[in-house]
Amino acid sequence: MDKPKKRHWKTKLHDIIYEADTPAGKLFDIILLVTIIASIILVMLESVKAFDTKYHNFLNISEWVITILFSIEYIARMVTVKKPYKYVTSFYGIVDLLATIPKYISLIFGGVHALAALRALRLLRVFRILKLARYLGASNTLLKALKASRVKISVFLFTVIIISIILGTIMYLVEGDQAGFTSIPTSVYWCIVTLTTVGYGDISPITPLGQFIASIVMILGYGIIAVPTGIVSAEYATQNKADKELDKSVPLNSRSCANCMAEKHKDGAKFCYKCGHNLHDE
Repeated sequence: MDKPKKRHWKTKLHDIIYEADTPAGKLFDIILLVTIIASIILVMLESVKAFDTKYHNFLNISEWVITILFSIEYIARMVTVKKPYKYVTSFYGIVDLLATIPKYISLIFGGVHALAALRALRLLRVFRILKLARYLGASNTLLKALKASRVKISVFLFTVIIISIILGTIMYLVEGDQAGFTSIPTSVYWCIVTLTTVGYGDISPITPLGQFIASIVMILGYGIIAVPTGIVSAEYATQNKADKELDKSVPLNSRSCANCMAEKHKDGAKFCYKCGHNLHDE
């Protein structure tokens, strides 16, 4: 009887880092999520001058610890895949790099405090965890809904722009310079601010006719705000239903191919559907 082949350490590490269906993978994702949140909190506290002055050493040491942990994770992700350049040039690979290098750059050049804001990119890494976590697959459904509704929303936004230009031009003719409507672009700006119910109040109509038109724009704004929400909600419901039907017919897991980094393989699949690589061996 053949002895079971011993799994390579790279395969074991790949399963922990890139997958969320195993206990070790879930634990890794939780630790990564906590570390990301801690990093973002440190970045925000560092931007508060009074707090930074009082606890500068603590913030600096903590940031270095987190940066080193992210660096180790970045190297581990490259080591555990067959083609590291695919990870490095991928969206999440670029995000990981940009979120890690600011601390090293500040060490070389010194005083580059503005790069602290760049470290907030680490928050985008949360989407990787959401993507891998099977129980949080709603993020993918929402993304599909946004993609599916992009044409309808584009037409809607184009219509809103046309309405804003027409109403802005009318208000320019009705109010004039005395009320602050000094040009058509300024009047269009007022219309957009009013239509979106923001209402800065820096420009306001003073004539009865202008105030009547402004009232119509305000009421119209409440209806307009609900339109894109309804479009996305309808698409989300459609996508959610389709995903549930797909999950029932084709059970998927979070296993990631070490060769091409493809995801969404069927439960029990031995080979990658994209490149044919053995999913259970290096």
